[in-house]
Amino acid sequence: MKFKNPYKDKKWFKYLGNKYVWVLLFFIVWMLFLDNYSYFDHRFLDEQIHELQDNKKYYQEEIRKDQEQIKQLKNPEQIEKYAREKYFMKKDSEDIYIIQFEGDTIQDKE
Repeated sequence: MKFKNPYKDKKWFKYLGNKYVWVLLFFIVWMLFLDNYSYFDHRFLDEQIHELQDNKKYYQEEIRKDQEQIKQLKNPEQIEKYAREKYFMKKDSEDIYIIQFEGDTIQDKE
């Protein structure tokens, strides 16, 4: 007596019984999950690349601002203005009064 496979006539069995389908499924699973250059690794690396490109744009803009500021600081009047605003420097004959209000954005550095 010969055993007859009850699934042999089913349409899905014809596809799953094919060795090329199994090779293709194995290849897809390998490429998506197991390979060193898998799809998920590529997504992670693409996100990192995008983040680094954003950082590059930010730092290029900061460099441009700094170069503009350096250009302005070549003028002696601008150097004096910068020193007065940033470091509260003064001439010997001047008095400086710093008035702070409640809720002011400048914080004490004490």
